[in-house]
Amino acid sequence: MTTPSAEPALRVLRRDDVLAASAAVDPVASVQATLLAHARGATTLPDEAYLPWHTPSSGVFARSLALPGAVWGDRPAVGLKVINSSLDNPSRGMPRAQGWTFLFDPDTARPVAMLEAAWISATRTAAYTVLSARLLAAPGLDRIAVLGCGALAESHLDLLGAEYPDASVVVHDLDPARARAFAALRRADVADDPRAAVEGAGLVVCTTTTTTGYIALDWLAPGALVAHVSLDDVLPEVVAGADLVVIDDWDLIAADDRRLLGRMLREGTLAAPGESKDGARTVDATLADVVAGTHPGRARDTDVVLSNPFGMGVLDVALAADVHDAALARDLGTIIQP
Repeated sequence: MTTPSAEPALRVLRRDDVLAASAAVDPVASVQATLLAHARGATTLPDEAYLPWHTPSSGVFARSLALPGAVWGDRPAVGLKVINSSLDNPSRGMPRAQGWTFLFDPDTARPVAMLEAAWISATRTAAYTVLSARLLAAPGLDRIAVLGCGALAESHLDLLGAEYPDASVVVHDLDPARARAFAALRRADVADDPRAAVEGAGLVVCTTTTTTGYIALDWLAPGALVAHVSLDDVLPEVVAGADLVVIDDWDLIAADDRRLLGRMLREGTLAAPGESKDGARTVDATLADVVAGTHPGRARDTDVVLSNPFGMGVLDVALAADVHDAALARDLGTIIQP
């Protein structure tokens, strides 16, 4: 009779552990490698699970997201990100979003690691933007506009500052005091309104929580790249009028009825890559297509490009696996025995 193996221990990496391990990780390279694997069909990317509610105390919006994913290859990474947020949290002195990313043993399916999710989530999003800029921004990028001055904006400027050290940065937030404090830490300028921030920027990064569009097509400079990693900052006319529209995964967008592109699909004003419909803007490509070289990306320096990722759980899982590997090498984290 075979004796079952002992249950594996669970390594818990809190934020300090994640940050310490991340020093040995290149998040942009992780995102690029994962997108290439996705382009080659070497990932499993189910739909996200979405639980919305309004808080009992103040009636503001809150939600829980669960994003599973797997990246196959020589070192499989299998896991699940669970990240929750409440719009009231900043007023409580808490980040808007927080959660955990779990990694599973590919053979036994047992959880082997639990990592603080907020840093991984924000960093993989910022890394996606940096990779988008490398592949899709016009040459000579010298002005970056950031809309929203929260944790996601911080992660973006951490990576974009290293990528474009000579570019000027202008920020805008609905809370002027928060914008000024953020700008002082980042040596950025503050725009009094979003249009003033966007106009003339070669890269526009949207990191807000708004569900009401406001960025018009005529705000965008020739050659601008819009990194629309939020929900609804751009108006539908930007999607319709951009010279190039690049997404991360069509199936995720097609399954969604809340965000801008999902709504446009249901209205009949957006079509899948390779599909043509009267009155609909066809999505041009995925960023994985550009990474894999099956789509050329930007055609002209003056093209307006919209990068509109939905958010792929496989990117979180892959980056978490890289951080976990680095943590193992340094024996970081807390071990919990079953």
